[in-house]
Amino acid sequence: MRQSLINSFFILFLFQSAVAQNITAKIIDSKTGESIPYANIKVNESENLVSNSEGYFTLSEINSRDETVLTVSYLGFVNRQLTVSELKKLDYNIKLAAGVFQLSDVAVSNIKPNPYEIMANVKANLARNYATGETASKEMLFYRKSDNFKPSLIDVEINKSTGFSKQALNKVNTDLKTFSKQLISHPPQEFTDILCNYYSVKTKKGDKFLFNSKLDVLKATVLKNEGRSSSLDDLEKTAMNMMLQHLDSTKYYRVKSGLFGSRDTISLRKDFHKKKNKGIDVEITSQLTATKTSLNSFLSDANFLNSKKLDFIKKTDLYDYTYEGATYTSDNEFAYVLSFKPRKSKAKYLGKLYISESDYAILRADYVLDEGEKLNNFNMKLLLGIKASENVSKGTITYKKKAEDDSYYMQYAAIEKGNYFYLNRPLKFIELTKSEKDVLALDLKIEANVRAKIEFLNMSRSKTTAAAIEKIKEEDFKFITIKTYDPTMWKDYNAIEPLQEMKQFKAIN
Repeated sequence: MRQSLINSFFILFLFQSAVAQNITAKIIDSKTGESIPYANIKVNESENLVSNSEGYFTLSEINSRDETVLTVSYLGFVNRQLTVSELKKLDYNIKLAAGVFQLSDVAVSNIKPNPYEIMANVKANLARNYATGETASKEMLFYRKSDNFKPSLIDVEINKSTGFSKQALNKVNTDLKTFSKQLISHPPQEFTDILCNYYSVKTKKGDKFLFNSKLDVLKATVLKNEGRSSSLDDLEKTAMNMMLQHLDSTKYYRVKSGLFGSRDTISLRKDFHKKKNKGIDVEITSQLTATKTSLNSFLSDANFLNSKKLDFIKKTDLYDYTYEGATYTSDNEFAYVLSFKPRKSKAKYLGKLYISESDYAILRADYVLDEGEKLNNFNMKLLLGIKASENVSKGTITYKKKAEDDSYYMQYAAIEKGNYFYLNRPLKFIELTKSEKDVLALDLKIEANVRAKIEFLNMSRSKTTAAAIEKIKEEDFKFITIKTYDPTMWKDYNAIEPLQEMKQFKAIN
């Protein structure tokens, strides 16, 4: 009897463990077997997910029940609807059938659409399709960012530091070389995940429109090496802590680099970098403020109406466009498919656009820098010892029509940026005083690549009111620091399935 109870308990435990686990599935092309990235998955017709660049997506624990209904769609493929129970029988692989056709197959006229006329209509309808409306909204957003700092050369040597003997400086320089070697051999990497409710509204006061947004962070995690972050801000803090050994935080300094000097006053005092607000010292940023500023900036930069970088939308005279055919959208409407490439030297990108036939909204944009192209290239290596450029810029951005009007909102974005920089300069910190001055002189030589990836997903969207947003009280938050990726951290929520590089990451202290 006792053994029977133990066996029953063990079976019950296994059953509970099975139903409690999140489900990960893959979307593939039924013909080629290749993974389909960035496919849309609607869960129970209420919440949106998207497959990652490897074709995978994960359902939360509550949405892993057999009766959960999934509607899978992707531009150029036929929609498919199935339950989680059916998904299990398919061994967690969802096959989509291609649905691309030539517009002449469904149109009365056989005249091939002119891609430049299509782009002219796109430009003419940008404001209508992408301008921020006055309807207040509540959106559940998932935002993932990964930062990677890869130095190939770091050489820092302090030549002079007031109060330090030659022997002490040798010890400091030895420590700096050790630190530099660690950064090169183990490049710092960082992943941040944020799930939040984002409230926004645009109201008119007099002749002006005012935009107001509020953020409620539900969960936030950071995966990184403790004490070694990849963000430039954290590396700056590390460098600042090293400087504090040689500079007095109660004094003020000016910086000189070679023949060039700065008139700006520099101080390491904590209260020096505060803003004055009606006589009260206020810290410039909090975690909430920094996150909301970053999110608002991202939403603006990825908006086809506002973006200055994505010039293939507005500066059509710089590019060649080719009509590739047409396809069905997830709403069973038609969409033109245009490819583009540089025509003039000022053009930098090549890619593909999916454009609604009914209102000329860009439903999806895939873009990448053409081979050998760079943005913001600055090369004064021989004269000033400085070289920098943005050598990686690529992404996929998708938009969906709003339920309340005919405009569009960004549903998903995967954007990657990369910068190369080289610096070889002498630096000198000189104390501002009429008496004997403290001086810190050093030679700095560094060459590195910085990469940043951002994934954004609008999981659900609903209307609210300006009055309701006004009542919301924002609260600051802290990231939960983890050393290895733990999927159970997100078992109660849907999220973007991480790539292998994130799953395989292990912190090295």
